Amino acid sequence: MGMTMTQKIMAAHAGRKSVAAGDFIEAELDMVLGNDITAPPAIAEFERMGSKDVFHKDRIALVPDHFAPNKDIKAAQQCKIMREFAYSQGITNYFEIGEMGIEHALLPEKGIVVAGDAVIGADSHTCTYGALGAFSTGVGSTDMAAGMSTGKAWFKVPSAISIVLRNKPGEWVTGKDIILHIIGMIGVDGARYKSMEYSGDGVGHLSMDDRFTMANMAIEAGAKNGIFPVDEVTEGYMDGRAKREWKVYSPDEDAEYDQVIEIDLSTVRPTVSFPHSPDNTHGIDDIPRISIHQVVIGSCTNGRLDDMRMAARILKGRKVAKGVRTIIFPATQEIYLQAVREGLIETFIEAGAIVSTPTCGPCLGGHMGILAEGERAVSTTNRNFIGRMGHHTSEVYLASPAVAAASAVSGFIRNPEDLEVM
Repeated sequence: MGMTMTQKIMAAHAGRKSVAAGDFIEAELDMVLGNDITAPPAIAEFERMGSKDVFHKDRIALVPDHFAPNKDIKAAQQCKIMREFAYSQGITNYFEIGEMGIEHALLPEKGIVVAGDAVIGADSHTCTYGALGAFSTGVGSTDMAAGMSTGKAWFKVPSAISIVLRNKPGEWVTGKDIILHIIGMIGVDGARYKSMEYSGDGVGHLSMDDRFTMANMAIEAGAKNGIFPVDEVTEGYMDGRAKREWKVYSPDEDAEYDQVIEIDLSTVRPTVSFPHSPDNTHGIDDIPRISIHQVVIGSCTNGRLDDMRMAARILKGRKVAKGVRTIIFPATQEIYLQAVREGLIETFIEAGAIVSTPTCGPCLGGHMGILAEGERAVSTTNRNFIGRMGHHTSEVYLASPAVAAASAVSGFIRNPEDLEVM
């Protein structure tokens, strides 16, 4: 029996000719990642293990992005632990304020992760890098510690779901709408410990930013990872960025899948996930008038340049509705700077939005956008569980940057197609 794309990468990193779903392997790692929440306990465990030096100074990335810029003393202490460890170990890929970004946007942008890699990160959305044709998955801080020490991790080889994308999506349908549509179909546990492997002619109609978004939210379907084929779009993104040579893996024709799902992208509508689960999805045409108090556009899911451009296209020449706080945060310094050069930041400010430094803050109810009792937000983030962005009675509606921006100017959840946009 042939292997899936994920299984081929895992076999190569385990030094084996083949692996099958359910096998337990030890694999060599190309990158180990941590942030200001997960890295400090990993560092403590690293030291408790008696480890003196990291396995490779270029193969570890530390990014303080969740509570940075520091929101309080405890956050400052967490970042201090990371900083001192990074400096003492001579870690190459340490990115702090001034050069930082949200980790899952920053690593691909810097060329630190490339196609064919095996990556672990002590953050559940590490699966983002599957957009590049890499195997990447989230782990706990203890596994991160072991990875920093040995450069290895053990895995149970996942089975896979084949998701075949057909045709071209509509003008306002983005990767966010497609992944919400899929999660609505299969549920938050529909891909539990499986690999979500994308294929089909529809992939060619998706930008890298679309693919990053879809791979990012594989975890919201319960998946071990999500992964896209490497094509000219992928290689065009890695050209000039990649710090290392990449390797392309393709599934065997006789690869075994637990399930095959075909999706006609031309039929997918802008989609919104209602509280309090990402699989509580509704097509935009079926949503009643729901008033809102806040809009958040950004995060590791939707803080990239395409997202900024789409939001600006809708906000251009308009004003945010009275009473709607609109917070926009580009995912990296590079994206922020390009948004300045293109006049997008000016558009946001003139519309009455505020623009934040790159940070995860609002997404997890950390800072810069916490919701009060009973408030509703439309957010381009990835989770809408009870209390995710603030008070336990608040509500989060997950949507694309287009829907979020249209809602910001309307004061209620709005279809971007209803607005006249140049």
